[in-house]
Amino acid sequence: MSQTNIGKTAAQAAKLFGTALFAQAQKKTGTLRNMTGNRPSMSEVTNKIGKQQTTPGMPIVEIMDLSQTAGQTIGVDCIDIVTAKPIMGDKQAEGKGSKLSFSSMDVSVDQWTFPVSAGGRMSQQRVTHDLRKLAMASAEGLAARYFEQRNLVHLAGARGSVNSGDWVVPLANDPDFAEIMVNDVKAPTFNRHFVVSGSALVQGGQELANVDSTDTLKLSHIDQVRNIIDNLDLTLQPIRMDGDRSDEPFWCLLVPADVYSSLLTEGQLRAFQQHAVNRAQAGNLAGHPLFSGEFGMWNGILVKKMQRAIRFNQGDVVKHVAAANASTATETDVTVNASLGANFAVNRCLLLGAQALANAYGKDSASGYHYSWAEKKANFERESEFAVFGVEGSAKLRFNVPDANGQKVPTDHGVIVIDVAAQKAINA
Repeated sequence: MSQTNIGKTAAQAAKLFGTALFAQAQKKTGTLRNMTGNRPSMSEVTNKIGKQQTTPGMPIVEIMDLSQTAGQTIGVDCIDIVTAKPIMGDKQAEGKGSKLSFSSMDVSVDQWTFPVSAGGRMSQQRVTHDLRKLAMASAEGLAARYFEQRNLVHLAGARGSVNSGDWVVPLANDPDFAEIMVNDVKAPTFNRHFVVSGSALVQGGQELANVDSTDTLKLSHIDQVRNIIDNLDLTLQPIRMDGDRSDEPFWCLLVPADVYSSLLTEGQLRAFQQHAVNRAQAGNLAGHPLFSGEFGMWNGILVKKMQRAIRFNQGDVVKHVAAANASTATETDVTVNASLGANFAVNRCLLLGAQALANAYGKDSASGYHYSWAEKKANFERESEFAVFGVEGSAKLRFNVPDANGQKVPTDHGVIVIDVAAQKAINA
C-alpha cells in the first residue's frame, strides 16, 4: 500500500503543524489555562457573554469563529437588565413595554511572531542535542507563555514590577508594550477594585497610597469578599462548569505565592483545604484542573495559587479609577506608600467569576488556522531559523451597565481586583 507523502511546503502540512502547535501551546502549564470553558462560535457569543444573569460559564471565553467578521475587531454585546414596575389590575399596559438597551465593546486581534534560531550546520554537529527540535520546542514555549501572561495582565489591569527571566510580556514602560498587548490594558473599574486596609476592604485603588505591611490577606477578608459579592448591585456571576452537580455557587480567587503562603499560617488550614475537597466531591469536579495543585476554599471562594505575580513595590505608580471618575472610568495615578518597606510588596489578587475575559482568534494566511510554523534556511542553506505565528487578541470584558439608580457605570464584568500586602519570599 502506498503512503501519502505531504511535503514541508504543502498547505496540508502547514495546517497540520499549525493545528498541532495551537494544541500544544494551549496545553502548556498555566493557571489561566484551566479557566477556559467551551469555545463558542460567533453565533453563540450573545448567549455566552455579557448577559446580566446567572448563566453557566468559565472566566475565560474563547471566540474562535471570526470567518464571518471583517477586519481585525469583533464586537461583544451586553444586554442590560430590564427594570420596571408591574402594571396592576385593568390599568392600560399596551404601549408601555420596557425598552431593551445594550452595551458593547470591541476585541481586536493581531499577528505575533516568535523567531528562534537553531544555529548553523557546525553548531548542530558539535552538540549532542537536536537543536532543530529544541528550537521548535522553545518557540512553542514562548507562544504559551505569551498567551498566559497577556491574559493575566489584562485581567489584573496592570503589568506590575516583576521582571524575571520567564516574562515575555515586557514592563509597561517598554515602547512595544501596548502593541504586544493588542488591546488596551484597563485599570480595574472603581466598583471592582478593593484594597486590604487592616481588618477591612476599602473600595478603590486610592487606598494604595496608605497600604502598609500589616495589610495582609486573611480568611476574614475572604468572608468580606463573599459578602460583597452577595450584595453587589451588578453581581459577579459564579463559575459554572460542565458536569458540576452541586447547586452551591463558587468563585475563584487567584493569589500570588507570597499571599497563599501567608494564608496558610491562619491556623485553620485543615478546614481551608477540606472545604475545597468537599466542594469538588459534591460537584463531581475532583478531576478538574481547577481542583488540583495548591488550593483551598473559604465561604464559597476557591483560593488557588498563581504561578506568577502582578506585584507593585513601594513608590511604584499605579493606574486606578478614583471614586470621582467611577462613571467614566478615567484613569489617574496613585503612588504605592513609600513607607511600605523594601521587604514587602503589594500583590494583586484576582477574584474571577464567569466571563471575565475574551480571547479572540483570527486565521493565519499560510495555515488557514490560528497558529502556524515557518522554517527558513540562510547562509547558503547552512543555518535554520524557526518562527511561530499566531493571530489572536485578549481583552477584559467591560460594559456600561446600569446601577441601582439606573445610571450606566463602566463595570469589569467578571473580575474583581483585591490588592494586599505580602512579605517577599525573595527580593524581587
